[in-house]
Amino acid sequence: MELRHLRYFVAVAEDLNFTKAAAKLHLAQPSLTRQVHNLEEEIGVRLLNRTKSQVALTEEGRAFLSDARRILALATESIRAVQRLSRGETGQLNIAYLSNFDFELLPETLAAFRLAFPHIALNLFDMTPAEHLRALEAGKINLGFVGLPPPAPIAGLLWESIAWHRTVVVLPAKHPLARKRQVKLNELESLFFVGMSEKTHPGFRDWLNRTCQQAGFIPRVLQDAELEPALMIFVAEGLGVTLAREPIKKLPHPGVAFRPLDPPVKSEYCIAWNRNNDSRALQEYIQIVKGLAARGR
Repeated sequence: MELRHLRYFVAVAEDLNFTKAAAKLHLAQPSLTRQVHNLEEEIGVRLLNRTKSQVALTEEGRAFLSDARRILALATESIRAVQRLSRGETGQLNIAYLSNFDFELLPETLAAFRLAFPHIALNLFDMTPAEHLRALEAGKINLGFVGLPPPAPIAGLLWESIAWHRTVVVLPAKHPLARKRQVKLNELESLFFVGMSEKTHPGFRDWLNRTCQQAGFIPRVLQDAELEPALMIFVAEGLGVTLAREPIKKLPHPGVAFRPLDPPVKSEYCIAWNRNNDSRALQEYIQIVKGLAARGR
């Protein structure tokens, strides 16, 4: 018995008319009659009572109709499921973003992905950049909104720059430079800095040094913070100044002032994923991220 035999029987059972069922199935009526008869012979049960004027289901036929419909529905769903898998439309994606750093592109990409691939579960993880990298290498997450690129390539990971943020100077609110509308990099040379710890934010110190080198100096960093809120506290307490990407202004910052650089300096924002992850869902999500990021530039 093949699925087509069940399909033929269901069509006849629903119409109780071989001619109408044959037309729907695009079969010749004699061929359909023969196929249903073959099915009855194979299972050894009469499913239909036929007369010249009508076709009716036997008691066994009514019971078999219910099972046939269920089997056909299961077969159809199995086919659709494997097709969704082939298109990368099933399973789940684990996505990490930066703790305490609200990146506006993330919710937009998630909404677009859910609309296009409703069968894929999206799991979000709040992580520091260092945790991103460890989780990507271990295969625990599929993609991370990592932020700054690492100071050196990391084997097995791929990076893509998706945005450029304006760099701002973070100053104590009562610092003399806070009275200015813009600050030049070289005005920071004599000041002490606070920064993000390399333990949680690998690449930050390299980025800070490269940025300040544009004005011919290396910043003197006296204190490191593991998370951005602590960085705000250190600056507010006068332990030093720092540089950061402009979206950091969304964090609570009592006692802190932000000023743009003159001339402007921009910092890249990156996503990262494992090069060995061949998930089609991941590739589809990356394309959505890149597309929406490009539109927002």
